[in-house]
Amino acid sequence: MPTRSIRSTAPRKPKPRGRPPRQSPPQSASPQAASAPGERPHGHWTFLSNHAHVLILLARDSSLVLREVATRVGITERAVQRIIADLESEGFIEREKIGRRNHYRIRTDLKLRHPIESHRTIGDLISLVHVPDANDSRD
Repeated sequence: MPTRSIRSTAPRKPKPRGRPPRQSPPQSASPQAASAPGERPHGHWTFLSNHAHVLILLARDSSLVLREVATRVGITERAVQRIIADLESEGFIEREKIGRRNHYRIRTDLKLRHPIESHRTIGDLISLVHVPDANDSRD
């Protein structure tokens, strides 16, 4: 005689669909990830976009490798590649291959894209967040 399984009549919990909830990445001990003394820890958003962050880093050092840009911005190397492609296709940066490395020239004379800030240039944005180094003679 075949056996029959008896099912429970209790309601089942629905299976979760989609991606699991996003968890915060573990804190890194690297110097780039650490906040400077007196600074608040980084939140989930910033006032500037990743495009702006990449542009600012390349303005500071035009020969940074994409891996280093990705680490400093906190995004993947592939995301940096897409951002570079966006900036290059819109004419905001020009790429020059020197040996095995790329060097980037920022077009500081071009206007920012959004109507709210279109009265300003890329150079204005970069000078807003300029960090003088020890050799900088500005007061």
